[in-house]
Amino acid sequence: MRMTSSPVVGRDAELALADGLLSDARRHCGRALFLLGEAGIGKSRLAGECELRAAASGLPVLRGRGSPSGSGTPFRPLAEALSSRFRIGGPPTDPALAPYRPALARLIPEWRPATAVGHPEGVLDLAEALLRLLAVIGREQGCVLVLEDLHDVDSETVAVLEYLVDNLAGLPVLLVGTLRPQPGPALDLVDAADRRRAASVATLRPLKPGAVRAIAAGCLGVPGAGVPAELVERLVASGDGNPYLVEELLAEMVGSGLLRWGGGGGWQVAGDLSTTVPATVVRGYRRRIELLEPGAQEAVLLAASLGARFSVATLQLVTGTADRLLFAQLRSAVEAGLIVPDPGAPDRYAFRHALTAEAVLASLPPAERAAIARQAAVGLQRADPELTDDRCQLVADLRIAAGDLADAALLYAEAGRRAQADGLSGTAVALLGRAHELADPSARTGIAESLLHALADAGQLDRALALVDSLAPAGAAALGPDARIALHTRLAWVAVAAERRADAVGQLAAARALLQDGGTPQQGAALAVVECGLALLPGQGGCTAEAERKARAAAEVAEQTKLPVVACQAWQLLALLVRERGFDVADACLERMLAVAETHTLPLWRVEALTRLGANTYMRTGDIRRLEQAWEAANELGAIQLAQTAESVLAMNAVLRGDPRRAEEILARCLGASARMGNLGTRRYLLLVSATLGAHRGRRREMERGLLAFRQAGGAESQLTPVMLGLCRAVCALLEEDRTAARAELAAAAAWEALHPNVYYLAGRYGLSPLLEVLAGRAERADFAAVAANPAAGLAWNRQFLMLADAVLLGREGLGERAAGLVEDFRRHAVIFPTGHHLGLRLVAEAALADGWGDPAPWLQAAEEYFHQSEVPAVVGACRAMLRQAGVTVPQRRSGRELIPAELRAQGLTPREYEVLALLADRPGNQDIGRRLCISPRTVEKHIASLLQKTGLAGRAALSRLARRSSSSPAASRS
Repeated sequence: MRMTSSPVVGRDAELALADGLLSDARRHCGRALFLLGEAGIGKSRLAGECELRAAASGLPVLRGRGSPSGSGTPFRPLAEALSSRFRIGGPPTDPALAPYRPALARLIPEWRPATAVGHPEGVLDLAEALLRLLAVIGREQGCVLVLEDLHDVDSETVAVLEYLVDNLAGLPVLLVGTLRPQPGPALDLVDAADRRRAASVATLRPLKPGAVRAIAAGCLGVPGAGVPAELVERLVASGDGNPYLVEELLAEMVGSGLLRWGGGGGWQVAGDLSTTVPATVVRGYRRRIELLEPGAQEAVLLAASLGARFSVATLQLVTGTADRLLFAQLRSAVEAGLIVPDPGAPDRYAFRHALTAEAVLASLPPAERAAIARQAAVGLQRADPELTDDRCQLVADLRIAAGDLADAALLYAEAGRRAQADGLSGTAVALLGRAHELADPSARTGIAESLLHALADAGQLDRALALVDSLAPAGAAALGPDARIALHTRLAWVAVAAERRADAVGQLAAARALLQDGGTPQQGAALAVVECGLALLPGQGGCTAEAERKARAAAEVAEQTKLPVVACQAWQLLALLVRERGFDVADACLERMLAVAETHTLPLWRVEALTRLGANTYMRTGDIRRLEQAWEAANELGAIQLAQTAESVLAMNAVLRGDPRRAEEILARCLGASARMGNLGTRRYLLLVSATLGAHRGRRREMERGLLAFRQAGGAESQLTPVMLGLCRAVCALLEEDRTAARAELAAAAAWEALHPNVYYLAGRYGLSPLLEVLAGRAERADFAAVAANPAAGLAWNRQFLMLADAVLLGREGLGERAAGLVEDFRRHAVIFPTGHHLGLRLVAEAALADGWGDPAPWLQAAEEYFHQSEVPAVVGACRAMLRQAGVTVPQRRSGRELIPAELRAQGLTPREYEVLALLADRPGNQDIGRRLCISPRTVEKHIASLLQKTGLAGRAALSRLARRSSSSPAASRS
């Protein structure tokens, strides 16, 4: 008989669900499907059937599996899945994946650089990169990612899966996962996704009797009617509807002679089936093992101690058996139906089912199981003392099985520290947490210290605070004061980054209370940096002089005492604190930060320094080349979140430079991704960019929609508030010709800056606001001189408005020729920011007309042309009115001819006539058309008469039919 029944039986509803999701994936409607059920219930069969159906439809399939011995090995099932696809043809070469190759190199060996970059990619970076890769793989027909045994995967893989689940919509990807309903991160993920309807979950129930009969018929190779009724009855009673148990019971019955082939009479029962209960499955495995020669028996038992899947190399380290003999032993185990070659990895074997390994071990007495586990652990440690790769956790698991809890704790702690060094904070927390639970009191304190640092890396501040409070304050089990100071300082910095002021203050106080004689210079430097970070949080007073002094001293001490991370933190904070004294001073701090990062090989801090230097250069000159270099460096590193930060500044630059298309491209690429990755600071800035894009186009609805999202993301409580008021809302008001509202927004920005530390200098205080105040007669030369003396006045965006404010003052001082020359110099300079440039021309022209200096007509004409092309009607109307006031003939504009269909354009229709025609589709009256187009009913009547004459149609009804056939309706859209 066959060991398994080939067809999937009793799962019609689940197969229908999978078919529908496969069809959705082909239509770029991705989703996750989780198959949940106990061991042996048929999850793998169903997932395999999904693979077959996907492959038959031409969809690429990627397949990976979790492993009990690999739950501490980051991303193993994901790497295995990609390897299953790329092993022969290699990974895709699509240039769109170039920014994501460094992150994906963790999963794709072909993309690993020859030399390590020294930066462990973040889990979210990897998740976003994998999402982009799957989108490329499935671009043509869709693709399927199958991941089995998710209950055995590491926490980092679960985090990546959570990201995928939440972001598959709109992508050509079906994710199929299988797992047992046992408590753990994977089950939590599935339950949460099910609750918010982000995934489909199919819980596999026990098979009904008819399906059990079908399985038996498939194994026995007969029709359903050929399965003896008493056999079906016994299989239903003893197999619990579990396909695996049903098949094992059948195999045991046939092997023991209770079920025999009777020739023409078919299968016949030849004994008492009631003695065959699930426990006999265990006895059956024992008998199979006993039939093997002694060396093969030992190999199988040791392999079972390694888990349901095992590598030949690891088993060989345990047994010490030569290659040829070991493979002969493995072949005999395959022939006995115990193991099978693992199709996903050529150097690995797997027990025929996850339950098989458990049943093999269950056939042994507890003492013998413990002895085998200890033998495997000792063999691995002897052969590989460093316990490379994932063997450290494997040996820890074996020590648990052997009852050696203290040794297991130390091994779990070592595995956790390795994971933390690789940037895998989730795995580190899990392993160190288990070590902390198992450790002897003498070792628990040191493990707790490592666990606290891992919790800080993982951002689990609440859990870290609870653990640090639980540490013994004194005695043999207590941490030394220096270690406690370092922990409190570290947690205080995490609290500052999370903007949790009270927690930061509390941890700082706890650290300072432990200092002896003021502490060491290193401790003082680290604490000073945290205090400086606190000084920059919103809500603090505006005085930052003391914070600057502390940060500078901390930076010098950190460099001298070889604390490069603290030095980078200090120089970064200093660059913000000293901006008000000049961007050259700030850049000097950032250059020091860059030098420290490069000297000590801190790639993330290097990119951070490059990004901030690039942003400062762009604000001073409008030049974005250095910022683009920072973005490229972040991509080369695989630091996707840092790349998003650089791109967010490039997006704001594109808005100010009048390049809405590039701004929209960056927003489309980064806005959703930053939300998916939890990059909240960058997402907040991008939302402000989106609102500012609408504002600088005079589109209030777009601006308000963007600002609503900005506020919902916490923007109103952030340091971006003055930028939102002065660079966004105030400019929009000016483009609506509402100068009163603009001045109110700028005043609100200045009031906020007076109460908070200011790190942004484009909010109008040093440029646009002084110009408006001068125009309104509320600022004189002395006021202007005070603003112009500030270093922020030299920033390119601010400088253009101050130049015009100076011209207005010169005109009022009777120096009209100098004033006009200044405006002409302004016009001759390269137009870096066209919207600001032409808005400035419109504003200064009004003063020139009023005060009688210069030649404002060309200024107004340039502004009118620019804003006409930009579709900002309020400013266009103001410019045209002032041109008429200056005695300049203003020709009437007619645009939109390119929107008229070619046939109608050939008949001579004007844009206005086409607008009238488009509105006739709804058969309105002349008064309604006139109201919508702001013309009189009499003018509408004239246009209709002209339309009838040009088109040759008989009447208004015919024009309505023609309008409905027209493919576009610009008039309707404008109205």
